[in-house]
Amino acid sequence: MIIPETQRSKEPLIGEQVIKHPDMIRAAEWVLTRYEPPKRDICIFVPCSRAKPYHESPSHKIFDTIIFNHLNEDQVHVVVFGTCGITPRELDTEYPFMDYKFMLGQCNVPRVKREFHQLESKRLARYLLKTKGHYKHRIAYCIGDFRAAMEKAVELCGVEVDIVPTQKSMEKMFDPGLKFGHGSLHMEQYLKDFDEAICRIVGQEPLYRITQGESIVKDADWYIL
Repeated sequence: MIIPETQRSKEPLIGEQVIKHPDMIRAAEWVLTRYEPPKRDICIFVPCSRAKPYHESPSHKIFDTIIFNHLNEDQVHVVVFGTCGITPRELDTEYPFMDYKFMLGQCNVPRVKREFHQLESKRLARYLLKTKGHYKHRIAYCIGDFRAAMEKAVELCGVEVDIVPTQKSMEKMFDPGLKFGHGSLHMEQYLKDFDEAICRIVGQEPLYRITQGESIVKDADWYIL
């Protein structure tokens, strides 16, 4: 247990204050200082989701279909990031990761977004440095400000991360008419990029093929920051 029940804050885990909630900060620090990550060939970073626990959300089930088409569990470590801070996914049923209710994508307060970006990029940089010897390769599947935070983290710490989807795909898929111009991570072009990034590391042929059809998953704009 990361934070015993008797030591938890009485502040609600709802709304924009979640980003700087004392228990969210405490949990993030626990991960960055006391948590011992497993040693794996690959670490894959994916965004948090509205549905919890993350591993049972529609979006993460899609991610897992691609990840575990190519990798065994002892080869890969899945790490969630975003509003939750840095959350190794095997901890996603722990408090406070299961308990907060806030969608940053529905927040239009520039101050809140700036605070998130500053906090998350530093946390990611610290985690990347902490785990520099734990993983041989790192992939981050993210768009929007999640992506911006990861890019800033890489700049801060110098640890290499393959960030997908590619810029070319994002430009191709951009639609100014959408609420979020770059769409979502369940778009087939993006999933193809994700699949190919894993295949490049493991030396396999991509299994994902683009087909015309309905959207794969709808998870209440979980991907929007």
